[in-house]
Amino acid sequence: MTGKTYDADRLRESARDHLWMHFSRQSTLPEAPIITRGEGHHIWDAEGRKYIDGLAGLFVVNAGHGRRRLAEAAAKQAEELAFFPLWSYAHPAAIELADRLADYAPGDLNRVFFSSGGGEAVETAFKLAKHYWKTQGKPGKHKVISRAIAYHGTTQGALAVTGIPAMKAMFEPVTPGGLRVPNTNFYRAAEMGAPEGDIEAFGRWAADRIEEAILFEGADTVAAVFLEPVQNSGGCFPPPPGYFARVREICDRHDVLLVSDEVICAFGRLGSMFACERLGYVPDMITCAKGITSGYAPLGATIVSDRIHEPFATGDAMFPHGYTFGGHPVSAAVALENLDIFEEEGLNEHVVQNSPLFRAELETLLDLPIVGDVRGEGYFFGIELVKDKSTKETFDDAESERLLRGFLSPALYEAGLYCRADDRGDPVIQLAPPLTIGPAEFREIGSILRGVLGAAASKL
Repeated sequence: MTGKTYDADRLRESARDHLWMHFSRQSTLPEAPIITRGEGHHIWDAEGRKYIDGLAGLFVVNAGHGRRRLAEAAAKQAEELAFFPLWSYAHPAAIELADRLADYAPGDLNRVFFSSGGGEAVETAFKLAKHYWKTQGKPGKHKVISRAIAYHGTTQGALAVTGIPAMKAMFEPVTPGGLRVPNTNFYRAAEMGAPEGDIEAFGRWAADRIEEAILFEGADTVAAVFLEPVQNSGGCFPPPPGYFARVREICDRHDVLLVSDEVICAFGRLGSMFACERLGYVPDMITCAKGITSGYAPLGATIVSDRIHEPFATGDAMFPHGYTFGGHPVSAAVALENLDIFEEEGLNEHVVQNSPLFRAELETLLDLPIVGDVRGEGYFFGIELVKDKSTKETFDDAESERLLRGFLSPALYEAGLYCRADDRGDPVIQLAPPLTIGPAEFREIGSILRGVLGAAASKL
């Protein structure tokens, strides 16, 4: 597969004049890489340079780039029915996909509300939780609990669930009712005043902070708890053993809904269609997007239990919420074909089999003085960087700026690896490649990381 030729200078000039990049400093746009094509786990820029896609675009391209059959599925559906809304009408692709997602989901999560992406899926869950409790005669239950540094979206409602103060300050006042509890960063347990050395005790401590928040606010005011199976922002915080079982018990005791935000973790990222099933808990709602189509078309979904759906199932009851492009026929058709690829190629099984090898390769980096911790699950890992390994001292803001944006991000890219250097919490390198890679690619990624992180350590 070869790509068309691009005039990189002309593209950059046009971008500088008209393009507003997301989550980006516009001052950096003249130097921004321009990605022109992808194939498998590789991407190419406008100058023709080749890179490993170590982040699957943005935790998205799970089945890999350049899948002709996904493009063909989109074209075929567009010829037959390019668009029709799910507003009092339905179409076959959405019906078939909803049926399939309900089959994959655990427990009685049988009802699927489509959106255009992950933030909209979270927004839907937040609004539905509040509406549901009103139907139950409990209108005071409107607050939502999430974890520190957690990212759940940037719409005004989802932003209230997001636990990153810097992302909220310029948009305040946001939707009220968002509450924060500690996350599950075992590496930083001591700084939270949590148990060290015993990860199960730490997990129980972290779960109990949720109950503490519910009791402090009053259970009659709390609608839902939003948790990612593995928290992304901050650098891949896996759940300690027993954590989700304890959270489920707490939510049941206090009549609070549990939302599993799987926008990143679903569709193979942890080695199963839905991460909650792999981790052994059944939520009341699942939010998902990204890997549902492997990024070949935009789509999100909120999957809810029969219990949550029941008040809207009869009579003239209605959930007054929706999106023009939610459940778009082309996106739904692409998702169905994408899920066929997962099953035919055994991508979930591939992740489960190879994840220990990926972890082992990354853990070899722990001998570097700058690498404090390696953590994650499936094909989703974070490498926390520290100033002093013995004390776990992290970098101040100015040092983090120089380290991540001044050196690591450009150096990793120059070395042939696209991944994420993030400092929304402590500085981390995040990796979430397409699910098709294996041991040879692990070694290549590890070699690039060793060279660049070693150079960073020497600079410091």
